[in-house]
Amino acid sequence: MEKYSEGLEAWLTGLKGDQKAQMLNQLIADDCVFHSPVVHTPQEGKQLTFMYLYGASQVFLKEGTFKYTRIIEQGLDAVLEFETELDGIHINGVDMIRFNDEGKIAEFKVMLRPLKAVQKIHELMMAELAAFKKPA
Repeated sequence: MEKYSEGLEAWLTGLKGDQKAQMLNQLIADDCVFHSPVVHTPQEGKQLTFMYLYGASQVFLKEGTFKYTRIIEQGLDAVLEFETELDGIHINGVDMIRFNDEGKIAEFKVMLRPLKAVQKIHELMMAELAAFKKPA
């Protein structure tokens, strides 16, 4: 089994557990920048990055088909290719993560294909984010 940096190991392990919110809160740097495949401007700061990554975990991991198929790590950068299926649409994507010197996520960029996958994720994420922003 491949051994990755502490930050990447925390990311991979945290996705499998039921403490995703806690893992994200600990792993995201305060000045993190998130690049979404469906939002045209970078989302800056821990709070926005948390909201998008937690929402994405709710969408992508819901049906249990999400898996990383290739992981490449070099220095502070990691590229993780993934596949999943949502509502009958096969989704192929890439998470590009840059960690800071403390092992926290400093930048997170997601790219998706094909176009109908981007459209489906946009639809599901907007619903998830709307629910996330509603007061309890």
